[in-house]
Amino acid sequence: MPKGHSLLLSAAAAAELGRQAAVAGTPGVMHIDLVEGSCERWVIRIRPGHLAGQPVARADGITLFAPADQGERLAGLQLDYRGDLSGGGFLVRPSAEVRTCACGAAFSPAGSPAEPAGAAGPATK
Repeated sequence: MPKGHSLLLSAAAAAELGRQAAVAGTPGVMHIDLVEGSCERWVIRIRPGHLAGQPVARADGITLFAPADQGERLAGLQLDYRGDLSGGGFLVRPSAEVRTCACGAAFSPAGSPAEPAGAAGPATK
């Protein structure tokens, strides 16, 4: 992993990534990438296997890979997993550097605007 370009995994996230990788037949290997979101700029997408890119996190026997061009966006993020009887999902934990949506899977850099440019309504006098 490049120094300073790591994604932090909680114990719950590492355990769930390990479980999903084993079920998918790719033990110890998962892939994360970012797609454009609607409530915030980026949404995380996690899939089994090493699809492309570089390792961005390693914990408890699981290595998480990401496209090389997304490493900067993932740097410093904290990935967690929350599950209960009705389901579960991966969440990005908010910090001083990122703002998250209520869904927990979407985030934007803290200094970026909440909506795309031009999305605001007309100015009032």
